[in-house]
Amino acid sequence: MEYFLQQLINGIALGSIYGLIAIGYTLVYGIIGMINFAHGDVFMVGSFIALIAFIGLLSIGITFIPLALILVLLVAMLLTAVWGWTIERVAYRPLRASFRLAPLITAIGMSIVLQNFVQVSQGARVKTLQPVITGGYELMHAENFAVSLSNIQILIVVTTIALMTAFWLLIDRTPLGRSLRACEQDRMMAALCGVNVDRTISLTFVMGAALAAVAGLLYLLYYGVIDFFIGFIAGIKAFTAAVLGGIGSLPGAMLGGMIIGLIETFWSAYFTIEYKDVAAFSMLALVLIFFPSGLLGRPEVEKV
Repeated sequence: MEYFLQQLINGIALGSIYGLIAIGYTLVYGIIGMINFAHGDVFMVGSFIALIAFIGLLSIGITFIPLALILVLLVAMLLTAVWGWTIERVAYRPLRASFRLAPLITAIGMSIVLQNFVQVSQGARVKTLQPVITGGYELMHAENFAVSLSNIQILIVVTTIALMTAFWLLIDRTPLGRSLRACEQDRMMAALCGVNVDRTISLTFVMGAALAAVAGLLYLLYYGVIDFFIGFIAGIKAFTAAVLGGIGSLPGAMLGGMIIGLIETFWSAYFTIEYKDVAAFSMLALVLIFFPSGLLGRPEVEKV
């Protein structure tokens, strides 16, 4: 029982990170009906920006951890949001009226560009960060095993819940949220009603990139090791989570992230770790057989 509880805690922490990345996929798909396959690499860029910001703050003598975390978070979100805006302007806006494969191809091209840019500028070796948030709580203790909840896991879950709540309020209660929902339903009619569609789509990419930056910072704090290739792996897992939960649904993205994180963690704990990805993708296939729109997704209605 103790071992199961420990893996449940680990899976929720990992699933929270996947969920934050998955929200970026589902936001873009909900607005323009296309997948931003460069989003995983935006997450990777956010983690590198966070690492560089940490090193820069330490070099100028800022060692107070709460202040350093806030500054790093702001810098990572701001600069990563600029990357998200650039991707929308370069890879999506010029091709929005083109055939559907064109933006997909350019998004894959942007992914390769980001990977190689970071590899050339930062090197191909893994980058490490010493533990910044340490300590935790012992919840249960058996004969040879203790169930612990670390402070970084608490930070990950609390941050995820806070961001999900903030996004729900933004989309449900603000003029920007109404613009987002209007563009999701019909961009042409939204434009006729006075909504600035181009600005709304750009803000969608910016918000998705900012959330990816938060996920990148949490990933860096949790694992302490990053490289230029983490965006591909995490991006595929987050995309799987978004499809599993229902692409276009914010709660579905978070639910899918939790499911993928829990499957990976429990499979690695009770079976062989080499097949944890097979287990996650098999679950996706099974869900889509019985729920083609995902667990919380809505069937797409063809407009005529």
